Amino acid sequence: MTIFVVTGIQAAGKSTVAQALADRLPKSVHVRGDAFRRMVVNGRVEMGPAEPPAEAIRQLRLRYALAAQVADGYADAGFTVVLQDIVLGEHLTEMVDALRTRPCYVVVLAPSAEVVAQRDAARQAARGKIAYQPGDTGIAGLDAYLREETPKIGLWLDTSELTVEETVDEILARAEAEAVV
Repeated sequence: MTIFVVTGIQAAGKSTVAQALADRLPKSVHVRGDAFRRMVVNGRVEMGPAEPPAEAIRQLRLRYALAAQVADGYADAGFTVVLQDIVLGEHLTEMVDALRTRPCYVVVLAPSAEVVAQRDAARQAARGKIAYQPGDTGIAGLDAYLREETPKIGLWLDTSELTVEETVDEILARAEAEAVV
């Protein structure tokens, strides 16, 4: 079977696009990597805008390893898997290496920082969900990290002007040629 890894910074549209992509595939599973972070009841150490503590990085790598195992398990059972998480920097190649299933397609959602700020504000207004604190440099800093430190593998999409449906159309049309790793 096949695995699609959908990544990008917070509020880039990963969850929405990943669900829409999974909805368009005939036999599919949407694995939300963040679910593994939320399973930790006590002792969770969060990643943050500052230099993360070693325990936060250890837990992040554990989360990615568990997500990869689950994705491979579903693929082994005959499902196309859409694995969605914030996987940036060197962690992206680590995630790809941890996945056994091939083909594996990487899709990096990279709308502009301005669009991410608008989407985050809309999420907060609609659901009370906020990824970035007002006045912090989180969006600009995380966007810069994505663009400067994340390996340029897979399909990078500037989704600033695309609807969810158009984004999924682009992924499906370009995956074999540009997203395969």
